[in-house]
Amino acid sequence: MKAAYIALGSNMGDRLDNLKRSLELLSSGKGIFVTAVSAVYETEPVGGPEQDLYLNACASLATDLPPTSLLLKMLDIETGMGRTRDQQWGPRIIDLDLLVYEGITMKSPLLELPHPRLADRDFVLIPLAGIAPNLVIPGRNRKVREILSRRDPAKGVRLYKPSGWHSTVRKPGLTDRNFD
Repeated sequence: MKAAYIALGSNMGDRLDNLKRSLELLSSGKGIFVTAVSAVYETEPVGGPEQDLYLNACASLATDLPPTSLLLKMLDIETGMGRTRDQQWGPRIIDLDLLVYEGITMKSPLLELPHPRLADRDFVLIPLAGIAPNLVIPGRNRKVREILSRRDPAKGVRLYKPSGWHSTVRKPGLTDRNFD
C-alpha cells in the first residue's frame, strides 16, 4: 500500500454533502482506503469566472492502485457526480485533485506529481497541513508546514467545519502508521 494525498472542492449544490459523497465513493473502490480527512474550509474561488464560494478539504489515502489508475478513478467519481468541464476553472459540483503519491514524481499529459500548483494554494496547503504537516513535497524538499509558514497569512480561507465531520475508513489490519 502506498500513501496518496488528495484535495477535494465543491461550490455547487450541497457542497458539504458533495465532499462526503466523493469520499464515500472513493473508499468504496477496490484498493482505496481513506485514512484521514482534514477540516473543511470555505474559500473564495481562484481564477475563472465569477462564482460561489468553495468548500475545500484534503484526505490521505492508502492505495495499491498506481497513480494514473487512482486519478482515473477520481475522474470517474467526478463524472458520476455530475461534474462537467465546460469552462476552465469554472464552478463544479466536485473537484478531486491528486496532490502527492508516495515515492512518485512524474509528468505526463494526464498527470503531474506532485500537483504543480500545490505549494501556491492556501486552500490546499491549509487543510493538507491539518492531516500531514510533515509531508515533504517532492521537488520542493520542504514539509507542508514549512511551505505554509513562509507564505503570507491566508486570506479568503475560513474554517467551515472542524475535523471529525467525516468518519475515516481504514482497511482492516491497517496500522495507524503515519504516512507523512
